[in-house]
Amino acid sequence: MTVFSLTSIATPRSPLLLPVMAALLVVSWSSGFVGIRYANEQASVSLLLFWRTLLSGIILLPFALAFGPKMRLRAVLSQVWFGVMAVFVYLGGFALAIEQRIPTGLVALISDLVPLAIAAMAQPLLGERLTARQWLGTAIAVSGVLMVSFDSLSLGTAPFWAYGVTVGSMLAFALASVLRRGRVSLHMPVHQSLCVHTLTGAVLFGVCAMAQGGIAPPMTREFAIGMAWLVLVATFACYSVYYTMLRLCPVAKVSAAIYLSPPVTMIWSWMLFSEPLSVAMFVGLAVTLGGVWLTSRG
Repeated sequence: MTVFSLTSIATPRSPLLLPVMAALLVVSWSSGFVGIRYANEQASVSLLLFWRTLLSGIILLPFALAFGPKMRLRAVLSQVWFGVMAVFVYLGGFALAIEQRIPTGLVALISDLVPLAIAAMAQPLLGERLTARQWLGTAIAVSGVLMVSFDSLSLGTAPFWAYGVTVGSMLAFALASVLRRGRVSLHMPVHQSLCVHTLTGAVLFGVCAMAQGGIAPPMTREFAIGMAWLVLVATFACYSVYYTMLRLCPVAKVSAAIYLSPPVTMIWSWMLFSEPLSVAMFVGLAVTLGGVWLTSRG
């Protein structure tokens, strides 16, 4: 997931509403990474992502058909290619990195750099120029990610190519987001587009799961808990809070809440899975957040 710019309507009047919604967003956003790490103990990422996307799409399908504009074939097909990039490549890429035991917090950190990548790609592809301050902030943020990455290389056992998969999936999603802008055929209500995206992902993840041995789910309590976690919290609750905040709050505040996800993910992973933490990882994280703030402020 990433931040898509929507017009904010108004800042919430209640002083408690924004902090509560921000906390819910951080928890639900980070739960996507932690949920995959948890469910991966029971099944391969292709199998667990097949069931996550299939269940999400089936639940959304009756609402997509009953509410909103009629889903015409041309509009659906226009959404399919973005579903390939946003769900299969992006979601599958960072899930594969987690399966290879890259620290879950680092995966969250790299995945949440999509807005910065979009800003950088918008200049050569769309002619939207960045200011010197934004380029400086982007460079600082990338430096922070490299600090965390190099430290995790010394602490973890993940193969080097898995780090490239994480970065590549993030860049692929950013490229798809840039190319998506301005295409009227892609303007569809959220529940309808998310339905198409998840069902597209289900088809592709299903093919991968079949190639690895089948799509039958493990009949264990842990897998069921992981699926409930990923579908109800990391998908439906997360998207609901996310889009509600975008309608009520300035986009910069929503972005700030999302960038708190990586440290929360690191702490969750340390508590639940005993993944390593180090001072250097938190220093690199702080550098990254500073660069993000410099790029996005104002």
